[in-house]
Amino acid sequence: MGSAWRVLQLADSGFPTGGFAHSGGLEAAVQQGEVRGREGLERFVRELLWQTGHGALPLLGAAWREPSTVEALDARAEAFLTNHVANRASRTQGRAFLDTCARIFPGPVGPLRQAAREAGVRYHHAPLFGAVLRVLDVELPDAQQLLLSLTLRGALSAAVRMGIVGTHESHQLQNRCAPLLDTVLETCAGLGVESLAQTSPLMDLLGSTHDRLYSRLFLS
Repeated sequence: MGSAWRVLQLADSGFPTGGFAHSGGLEAAVQQGEVRGREGLERFVRELLWQTGHGALPLLGAAWREPSTVEALDARAEAFLTNHVANRASRTQGRAFLDTCARIFPGPVGPLRQAAREAGVRYHHAPLFGAVLRVLDVELPDAQQLLLSLTLRGALSAAVRMGIVGTHESHQLQNRCAPLLDTVLETCAGLGVESLAQTSPLMDLLGSTHDRLYSRLFLS
């Protein structure tokens, strides 16, 4: 039961990992005119969830199963994330997540952070997420479900702050995405790192333009 409470704590919007500083590429897609209104947002989050399923869950799963391979998985993530904005966001979020968890759960996570520092990893988010949740005794399906949920919530929160939808609309969309979350989890939960894939190259390309936007609310 203890791990269930821990999952709820990690899922809390007040958990200070800095994830809400990122839009997952939504801000660039909006400014490039590829996302307009609720329907455009729904298409975007569906693409984002499939991208997370194929591009992050394999790294999370491998690190959860064997936390000692984080260094190799971090290098794999570095090679996979060729989009410099997504690469930077992954490293920023990974470091923030690891540091925050080490402060809040120093017993189990402190040694993992020390090992990551000594190995000189780049702190990519997905493998560190898997390794941290393993040492926190969170089951793999719960860890995978949590990452998908946080990804969806982060994009919808960004949409509210950009005025694309209101708070109630965003939660209606989150509710409609529940069957898709189940489908992505069922399809991608067992994938290994050899199955890493970029499922939405257009979304990735749009996200890479973030640094060139005239004005920005988010880091990515």
